[in-house]
Amino acid sequence: MRFCYFVVFENQDEFGRRVTPADARAIRDIVAGTPNLRRANIYTPETAQDIYNRDGPPPQLGLQFYFDELSHLEAAIAADGHLQALARDWPSLTGATVTQQAMALRPFPVDDPRVQAPAGGMPCSYVVHYDGQAEDLNAWFTHYVTHHPQIMRRFPGIREIEVLSRIDWCDAMPWQRVHHIQRNRVMFDSPEALTAALQSPVRHDLRADYYQFPKYDGGNAHYPMATDIIGTR
Repeated sequence: MRFCYFVVFENQDEFGRRVTPADARAIRDIVAGTPNLRRANIYTPETAQDIYNRDGPPPQLGLQFYFDELSHLEAAIAADGHLQALARDWPSLTGATVTQQAMALRPFPVDDPRVQAPAGGMPCSYVVHYDGQAEDLNAWFTHYVTHHPQIMRRFPGIREIEVLSRIDWCDAMPWQRVHHIQRNRVMFDSPEALTAALQSPVRHDLRADYYQFPKYDGGNAHYPMATDIIGTR
């Protein structure tokens, strides 16, 4: 899996509005039927407590599609692509702003990747994006990938680490493109496990490394999201 496609639904006027079960089932069926899909994550809002960040309510819905080839990703979002089925009016997502981005994927190792979500629950991801500009993107990204994931690996109970960087892509979807310089994601068994990690001493070490980043002009956002995984891990 080398490429990911993100779709994010955010409703600034109705924070806390949730996707209805009917819409969620229909969206999941479309996602699961995507040709050449290796995996997908469907994100819905969760709650966790970070020592440092208070980024407000998370998006209503996020979708992350994994593909081996960029051509497979682009075929899914072409004018006749399978994911055009998502570009319709979903009643529980009315009024949401929809953004999209294709990215290159860099997974990083963890000591124990076995997900042990509680019965009836889903694992919880901390989904992050950086939407600004680096003075020297190569220096900024090089520092990030050679320092930050190695610290993240020390989080208690961490199951996955991903860092994603922007690429150019072709699509025919009706949604706004964004060009975040980076996204990253860590995953835990539950929101409680995520909170425990974000309250651990490792979180202070990540914060210290953040202050060592090369010059960056912009913001970032961190959202806890329940993670429904479709396909293999």
